[in-house]
Amino acid sequence: MFFKKKIEKKTYDKSSKKPVIKASICNGEQVAGFKDNNTGAFEEVMLIKNADDLAVFKETYDITEEIEKIY
Repeated sequence: MFFKKKIEKKTYDKSSKKPVIKASICNGEQVAGFKDNNTGAFEEVMLIKNADDLAVFKETYDITEEIEKIY
């Protein structure tokens, strides 16, 4: 029997930041994080290697909407 690892819930300031995936054009590496709506600064949170990693990111921060991909 497999047990799902309990995911620690975290929050972010939804009024000033939005979740994004920053993708490299060169090597395809993807990093999930938050983009500041005012400054455009990107805050890196975790490396996304597959769909499971993305699901963990979305569940951790309770994100239900589609996440924009930036390059």
